[in-house]
Amino acid sequence: MANYTAADIKALREATGAGMMDVKKALDEADGDSVKATEILRVKGLKGVTKREGRTTSNGLVTAKADGGVGTLVEVLCETDFVAKAPKFVELADKVLTQAIDTEATDAESLLASTFEDGQSVQELLDGANATIGEKIVVKRIGRVTGEHVVAYLHKTSPDLPPQIGVLVATEGGDESVARDVAMHVAAFSPKVLTREEIDADTVENERRIAEATAREEGKPEAALPKIIEGRVNGYFKENVLLEQAFAKDPKKTVAKVLDEAGAQAKEFVRFRVGA
Repeated sequence: MANYTAADIKALREATGAGMMDVKKALDEADGDSVKATEILRVKGLKGVTKREGRTTSNGLVTAKADGGVGTLVEVLCETDFVAKAPKFVELADKVLTQAIDTEATDAESLLASTFEDGQSVQELLDGANATIGEKIVVKRIGRVTGEHVVAYLHKTSPDLPPQIGVLVATEGGDESVARDVAMHVAAFSPKVLTREEIDADTVENERRIAEATAREEGKPEAALPKIIEGRVNGYFKENVLLEQAFAKDPKKTVAKVLDEAGAQAKEFVRFRVGA
């Protein structure tokens, strides 16, 4: 009988994120040696990397860092929430974030192609983790902003999981506290763009068509249609444009008003939600 305990099984599961039966088989084969068992899990896992390519990755985490006027946000995905909260996966995501910062990457493709000091690429790192953990792991996207004040905010939607929502906000003027307040607002209210000018003209026109069709269906007077349509389109802006949203901490003011009172301007923001 192999020389290992239930505690050894637990420790190896937490270290690798692999399933219980896979861990037990690896320990059996390694006669209880956790280092050899880890190698076995990796070798066997590599055989299944190709088979996992088509699997869905809807779990994972976001991780971010802001320092010196630069913010970087990375979304790393996996298949199950069990792996998402495993220390091994969290450590992997932190290593990917550090590489994204060091290489100033702005997209997943360039980050994956970049190499660490030992010559290993980020993609190779992911393939190795994929093999050991037994799940498909991907870097979905990267956000990067710069400005006078840049803050990163991470939010947990469940206490049992790592952060699922990540936000970067860059501001000019004012101080960092207002940028942090805006970042928390962005996390809660998920605006699509900073200003209404960033919304595609076709989208705005479609909202106008919907507003008009709805008003006519409701039997609104013809003479009142222009004002009603304009009001509903403005309502769309207030829902989707950061500067026009009602501020989370004081709904009587818009985000633009709060920034103005603080002597600040929002320059850009990025918001990721895992799997969205």
